[in-house]
Amino acid sequence: MFRTHPLVATNMAYMIIKELPDNYTWDDFENYSYSDVSISPNSVPCQPESLDINKYALVAIYALVFLLSLLGNSLVMLVVLYSHVNRSVTDVYLLNLAIADLLFALTLPIWAAAKATGWIFGTPLCKMVSLLKEVNFYSGILLLACISVDRYLAIVHATRTLTLKRHWVKFICLGIWALSLILSLPVFVFRRAVYPPNSGPVCYEDLGANTTKWRTVMRALPQTIGFLLPLLVMLFCYGLTLRTLFQAHMGQKHRAMRVIFAVVLVFLLCWLPYNLVLLSDTLLRIGMIKDSCGRRNDIGRALDATEILGFLHSCLNPLIYAFIGQKFCHGLLKIMAIHGLISKEFLAKESRPSFVGSSSGNTSTTL
Repeated sequence: MFRTHPLVATNMAYMIIKELPDNYTWDDFENYSYSDVSISPNSVPCQPESLDINKYALVAIYALVFLLSLLGNSLVMLVVLYSHVNRSVTDVYLLNLAIADLLFALTLPIWAAAKATGWIFGTPLCKMVSLLKEVNFYSGILLLACISVDRYLAIVHATRTLTLKRHWVKFICLGIWALSLILSLPVFVFRRAVYPPNSGPVCYEDLGANTTKWRTVMRALPQTIGFLLPLLVMLFCYGLTLRTLFQAHMGQKHRAMRVIFAVVLVFLLCWLPYNLVLLSDTLLRIGMIKDSCGRRNDIGRALDATEILGFLHSCLNPLIYAFIGQKFCHGLLKIMAIHGLISKEFLAKESRPSFVGSSSGNTSTTL
């Protein structure tokens, strides 16, 4: 027999949930007790090992990300909304990306409190913050895929058919939000506050019977449609775009693309590890990876670490615009001068950055 250590109570609940047989229901789970489990070399559930990070350090990280994201994404939205004349198709996509990051940032105080105290907010808030997290992820990668298609059409094909029809862009963005919501609905439907025995409450999926089967479906379809396919689109479009730029020696255009490439790279660095770990966990569940307690604990710790990295992404795009996007800095200074926060003389000293439009007209990146 064993007893749960307080430091691993929440993770123990998570692992117990994962280890329930497919024919278990939540009524069975609510009556489940750790004392019913005997320890033997082949027994399950395994005793989980949590990521060795102080919970208060995590709360501090989440608070910092929340403040940076709130400030940075609000400024991005302000600059794009002020630039009526020079606003490009790509800027509209980046505006929606900032909105998605801002909405997710508003949930970070709740996630931070849950790290410190367990999930004490009930089922409705569990569903809502989980939905916003999923929508942020899917809308982010779908918007970046649309930007890659826009750049591909503008530079490789030099076409105006899509990139100059701004009302199309509005419908595309609405479609992205709708698709992101649809991909996120399973999480919204099945998530609820769970109160495991001998452990703190958690916000987790209530899948009833056939847990492994449904969890595999819930992961496979969204990860294919909402991650793998957009990733392949980006690789294809940016690969051909880069080849065209280098072949034509378009140095200035290449510099104008730095912001977009940086945004895509940061997104992949933040979210790709988490999705790879989720894929590994799914493969373990369906038996394609050999199961063991050590492997389960490794995946659990990796999920904890990579989720923190994914949360960090919501505050990074504004930093990219500030350090790489010259026009973003100029637009911000112009707004400050309009409202008297800096002198017009100081603004005049700042020379307007050179602008080289793409061959598709007003489609280059203001930010």
